[in-house]
Amino acid sequence: MSTKNEIKNEIMNALKQEIITLKLKPGSILSETALSERYQISRTPLRDVLKQLSLESYIDVYPKKGNMVSFIDLESVEQMIFLRSVLEKEIMNHLSTTHLPLAGVHELKEILNRQQAAIQQDDAAEKFLHLDDAFHHALFRLAGREFLWNLIQQFNVHYARYRRLHMLKKEKLEDIHAEHQQMLDYLIHQETDRLDELIQHHLREDINSRYLQENFSDYIKA
Repeated sequence: MSTKNEIKNEIMNALKQEIITLKLKPGSILSETALSERYQISRTPLRDVLKQLSLESYIDVYPKKGNMVSFIDLESVEQMIFLRSVLEKEIMNHLSTTHLPLAGVHELKEILNRQQAAIQQDDAAEKFLHLDDAFHHALFRLAGREFLWNLIQQFNVHYARYRRLHMLKKEKLEDIHAEHQQMLDYLIHQETDRLDELIQHHLREDINSRYLQENFSDYIKA
């Protein structure tokens, strides 16, 4: 039988997943009454869940409107891109200068093969996004920096949704896959100088794009 904390964690993780995948769209109201009925849980533990979701920026709490799924904050996205670009340049430089182990090369190649296959499948964006995370996660882990990867995932809600919307375009998936392949090639051949420029482009290319404003302006924080 699940404990109260386990039940709260299950509810919180379910709501996080629905927000991250945009099943719950930015601006959606989360009614305490509806959530209490849905999960068969009393208001007190439910409010603990909502408080934690607010602390992690999944929702915003307004005195008169109640609990609302947060709009995508492009300032937060830019900050996350800056953080990741700094970290990943260091990680790539480390892997390049210390020689990427053969097992790591095979692992990254396998992920790239799965990415290529995912582009041609139904629900390509969702599958590819999972594999995009797998590629970058593997780089952090191979460099002995998995703690940092796990840390940035805790504050990833705006960036994750921003990425998901950009990956609705098939040509974007093809571009990302090609850049991942290039990264691996540069790592193998220890072309450190070219890695820095590629990572900068890979992570920052879309931040000034008008794509989100033109297609998903109602998802963006004013």
